[in-house]
Amino acid sequence: MAFNRQHGTIIEEGQDAAKTAPATGHGVIAAYVKTLDNSPGVYRMLDVQGAVLYVGKARALKKRVSNYANPTGHSARIGWMISATAKMMFLTTRTETEALLLEQNLIKQLKPKYNVLLRDDKSFPNIQVTTEHDFPQIKKHRGRHGKEGEFFGPFASAGAVNRTLHQLQRVFLLRDCTDSVFASRTRPCLQHQIARCSAPCVGRISQADYRASVADAIQFLRGKSSQVQTTLAKQMAAASAAMEYERAGALRDRIKALTQVQETQGINPRTVAEADVIALHMEGGQACVQVFFIRAHQNWGNRAYFPRTGSGAELAEVLEGFIGQFYDNKMPPRLLLLSDDIDNRDLMEEALSAKLGRKVQLLVPVRGEKKELVSGAERNARESLARRLAETATQAKLLAGIAKAFDLSAPPKRIEVYDNSHIQGTNAVGGMIVAGPEGFMKSSYRKFNIKSEDLTPGDDFGMMKEVLTRRLKRLIKEDPDRSSGNWPDLLLIDGGAGQISAVRQIMDELGVTDLPYIGVAKGTDRDAGKEEFYKPGQRPFALPFNDPVLYFVQRLRDEAHRFAIGTHRAKRQKSAFVSPLDEVPGVGAGRKKALLAHFGSAKAVTRAGLTDLKAVDGISGALAQVIYDFFHDKA
Repeated sequence: MAFNRQHGTIIEEGQDAAKTAPATGHGVIAAYVKTLDNSPGVYRMLDVQGAVLYVGKARALKKRVSNYANPTGHSARIGWMISATAKMMFLTTRTETEALLLEQNLIKQLKPKYNVLLRDDKSFPNIQVTTEHDFPQIKKHRGRHGKEGEFFGPFASAGAVNRTLHQLQRVFLLRDCTDSVFASRTRPCLQHQIARCSAPCVGRISQADYRASVADAIQFLRGKSSQVQTTLAKQMAAASAAMEYERAGALRDRIKALTQVQETQGINPRTVAEADVIALHMEGGQACVQVFFIRAHQNWGNRAYFPRTGSGAELAEVLEGFIGQFYDNKMPPRLLLLSDDIDNRDLMEEALSAKLGRKVQLLVPVRGEKKELVSGAERNARESLARRLAETATQAKLLAGIAKAFDLSAPPKRIEVYDNSHIQGTNAVGGMIVAGPEGFMKSSYRKFNIKSEDLTPGDDFGMMKEVLTRRLKRLIKEDPDRSSGNWPDLLLIDGGAGQISAVRQIMDELGVTDLPYIGVAKGTDRDAGKEEFYKPGQRPFALPFNDPVLYFVQRLRDEAHRFAIGTHRAKRQKSAFVSPLDEVPGVGAGRKKALLAHFGSAKAVTRAGLTDLKAVDGISGALAQVIYDFFHDKA
């Protein structure tokens, strides 16, 4: 297939040639080469089942794809990929930079087997100063940057943000309360009592003075702490000269706090104002990338990533793939310090510069402070990967033990563990956690809101049947050939004979006969360590008390229980704030607020007469009738 640039559509190419070509391999690819020109673009290689094996970009599609048509001269990884290719798809672009961006988007969406894949790409927290408010709030922010306020980041973790916010509150006494809490305060809160806020909510500081503190905080976040300290010192001297000793003492305390903050920043670079430091270490077929965030001459933390290496990709390809996917949904800084060079550095610089709107430079330093920063990131990457490899080896032993204990044909690559949570049947949820060779796979966790209205409250068997039926039906629909890797190799069910009987019924109804499942139940005295295991067609059995596999199963079950309980609590908390007014047609947030302000509670609204409803500001006669009828019909 190819992309028609004039009409913006995908069109079939080389179909006649492909009919006479071999089913897979370089001969199939050679048939497509005849239909291509040297436009820039993106190509996809697919196997006989239509699964995407690889996504690549090309400055000239015909030249690039023709390389794959050669029967020799490829690495083992590329050779395996070519031999499995049964079909190709093409998408042309205007420039190679567009092809690079499209390639990374498709890799993240399709997750091809032979591409480098960034598996953990969560958003980073930032600090937001809400400058639109008369008394700006300083707070942690995740997600897209809105138009209101200034944003500083990214920070590597919530902990790094919280530490910085704590420092800012000590030094600049800025509020962190929400606007609604700020508006409702009648006396200073605890933050003021412990010298963490100047209490603008009750007029303990003027708007002008508070704004000056906000400006100092912004200067600090921009790395100009010495200027802030000089300003505070001048203000303290002026207050002392005017015999305003209380104010001078407060300024002295702020200077002292700022000095302590600066003393803890000895690891911060002097010559690098803004950069991301990216270092890669590869060993044993696995890779670790460490990213350090340098902003305003301050180290704002680091995070380790373990990208999938595409079945043996080279170092430069892994690093290039990581950078392209990492900045797909993030704004890059003006400088990236890399441990190793990448093949298309100029192209990546062009793509990132277009995203940022100013020049972005990729640099592999060889000396000086920049080299020291990269060396530190490399050391962390090496140590993180060593820990990861040790954990993976331990996990492999445990999975082999699971296979032996439960008589499986091979160690499971994907274990799904299920549990339910409810209180007397209310807010019932099911939880599914997933574990594999690399530990818990939290991105694959799923929650199930119990929807069936026919269930008896507290019917754990019925809940389990609903959860597993929905899960298996979706797998059968989306992946009937079991080629995506999303099918489990083992199900662990929290429960005993009853739950296993319910699971067996589901399996029989759906025709899934080859999926092992085990029930995990505590013994008669419900002590941890005396678990009994239930397998279809067998008597309950136990594992030795000190068996590492038993501890592993306990961890899996406890994680499923934690996840289900957390999901249930979140649902219960959300339902506690649900108002009957939320269901009334035509009543939005503003009208609901007016009704509550007029009547005092939602319950009073449900009992109100038609005349009283009409008296509420913003409630028309027609809407009053709708509200009245809604609650009277319910009664």
